[in-house]
Amino acid sequence: MPRRRRGWSGPLDKAIDSPAPARADRALISASIILATVMPAIDTTIANVALPRMGGSMSASVDQITWVLTSYIVGVVIMTPISGWLAQRFGRKRIFLISVVGFTIASGLCGAATSLGEMIVFRALQGALGAPMAPLSQAVLLDTYDYEERGPILALWSMSLMVAPILGPVLGGHITETLNWRWVFYINVPIGIIATLGVAAFIPNERRDPTSRLDVVGWAMLSAFVVALQLMLDRGQSAGWFESPEIITYAVLLAIALYLFVIHILTAEQPFLPLALLRDRNLVMTTLVNMAVGLALYSSMALLPPLLQTFMGYPVEMAGWVLAPRGVGALISSFIAGRLVGRFDDRLMIAFGLCTFAVSFLQMSGMSPDMDSRLIVVTGLIQGLGSGFIFIPLTTLGFATIAPHLRSQATGFATLLRNLGTSLGISIMVTLYTRDAQIAHARMAEAASPDNPLMRSSPITPWYDLGDPAGLAALNGEITRQASLAAYASVFHLLFMLSLALTPLVLLLQKPKRISA
Repeated sequence: MPRRRRGWSGPLDKAIDSPAPARADRALISASIILATVMPAIDTTIANVALPRMGGSMSASVDQITWVLTSYIVGVVIMTPISGWLAQRFGRKRIFLISVVGFTIASGLCGAATSLGEMIVFRALQGALGAPMAPLSQAVLLDTYDYEERGPILALWSMSLMVAPILGPVLGGHITETLNWRWVFYINVPIGIIATLGVAAFIPNERRDPTSRLDVVGWAMLSAFVVALQLMLDRGQSAGWFESPEIITYAVLLAIALYLFVIHILTAEQPFLPLALLRDRNLVMTTLVNMAVGLALYSSMALLPPLLQTFMGYPVEMAGWVLAPRGVGALISSFIAGRLVGRFDDRLMIAFGLCTFAVSFLQMSGMSPDMDSRLIVVTGLIQGLGSGFIFIPLTTLGFATIAPHLRSQATGFATLLRNLGTSLGISIMVTLYTRDAQIAHARMAEAASPDNPLMRSSPITPWYDLGDPAGLAALNGEITRQASLAAYASVFHLLFMLSLALTPLVLLLQKPKRISA
């Protein structure tokens, strides 16, 4: 007789789960799910290092070729919110299969693109088709395992999502150097074929509701808000932020769309975003913490490659290897955290992980001009160790009190906000870095003048002769380098303070209580 899975009580957990699959079937389901999930996860970063080669072959400027990244993100943010409705309306397995097959075909089309216009269209298609994989894979795993058994498999799933973007630049750099940039996309084709076969063979069919209707107005307003926000974040730095009419237009559009969306979900009979999700304290709080942690983690990952390549002289592939210990730390901590989840208070693990983040960012705020790669390696390893203790218990606690029939919508909601947190964090921190570097450069340049007695008697005077153009250029280069390092240190100190500020929020999470099914 099939067993019922034990539930965990909470304000919404009133439904009874379906019987859990056999152990062997669960392993095959998990392998298929994780293999499929790795593709879009690694594609968020693997193409970055290939952009210069890609732009050269398509005669595109630096500003134009960045739309290859932006179009992918726009496709993701439009389709992620309706992943739950698609699964409910047409069946989770069917949508997952369409997503994997579509993403694989779109990857092949990206590799075969002959113009910038084709590449932008194919990348948007790739992002849109791959968007449902992350939230639906999470929902499938939550339905496949009991609460107390979810730790190890969510650890493995989380590791794939954390490590794939970290290894993306390493893999992308190696492929671009040894083959060409087209293979950055072609590599998804064989992986996609294997994942398709696994999903088709092992993921069970779920009950679907043919009568379910999409709240088109709510989806349109949310999509308009997210797309306008994403475009504003992506284009803000290069366009001059609110000095640009383009950015002001995006800001006005997102404000109007957000206002209309909020009014709509509060007044509609069947809103696009069920209000039951917003009433679940664990889901809301874990999603907010996840957004903030993603802001800190991925913004630091975006800042470090330019630091390594520009100011420390590392080639692309070597810079990727210097960042690789972050993935090693994530593997170790995810393995440990996956076995500790549910055995004692998961909130303590999250607090420990946040404190670990704080320690690493505090160390990074001590950057100096004479540092070597050891600081990056050690702090990356520490951050990786902390990430497993944060993301895995956050996932288990966040969905512990969600009714099973709402899981697909809840995972889509959480994935969307996590992606927004990541994009917002990268844009904010890059902007702060640029501003701080300019301020530091101005202050240092003001002090480096003939009127300063130190510049007349200092031992550095022969190297930086202010009366010689070559010496003046050398001095400006050194000031630029030190100003940039000072800006990096300032941003990492801000991330240190953010990590500390997040720790008390963990106390607001609700510890679920076991009930018998």
